[in-house]
Amino acid sequence: MSLKVFNTLTRQKEEFKPLTPGEVRMYNCGPTVYWFAHIGNFRAFVFADVLRRYLEYQGNRVRQIMNITDVGHLTSDADEGEDKVEKAARESKKDPWQIAEFYMNAFFEDVDKLNIRKPEKYPRATEHVTEMIAIIQKLTDKGIAYFSNNCVYYDL
Repeated sequence: MSLKVFNTLTRQKEEFKPLTPGEVRMYNCGPTVYWFAHIGNFRAFVFADVLRRYLEYQGNRVRQIMNITDVGHLTSDADEGEDKVEKAARESKKDPWQIAEFYMNAFFEDVDKLNIRKPEKYPRATEHVTEMIAIIQKLTDKGIAYFSNNCVYYDL
């Protein structure tokens, strides 16, 4: 049985075919570690786990990466423009690194309790800020993205 996925570029359902036969590289967004993850957050993580298990069941070797957003998370009007990790640190009178570490460990405990397979790597956002800035610069230089109100948007 083939797996069909929705391709957002072509806006059509297409049969999933790995770039390298028998090998799948999979990335999914992980938690923003300023508070405990809730059931709505875990829906995405459980889905990624089920997808990975299905791909492995089909005989693929899966390499999965899940990021940890430990700073600089997108803000909303409700946040009044404040970084969520920094806001949690200020409210609890702790260092942002302590907040991120505490909630990251809580997330891993919950992942274990839910029997979610762990990805091979969990890169933290703070470990890749330089690369993110370089990518944003390339996108804006090519006219693919633009700045507005201290945010970066894709130009669709």
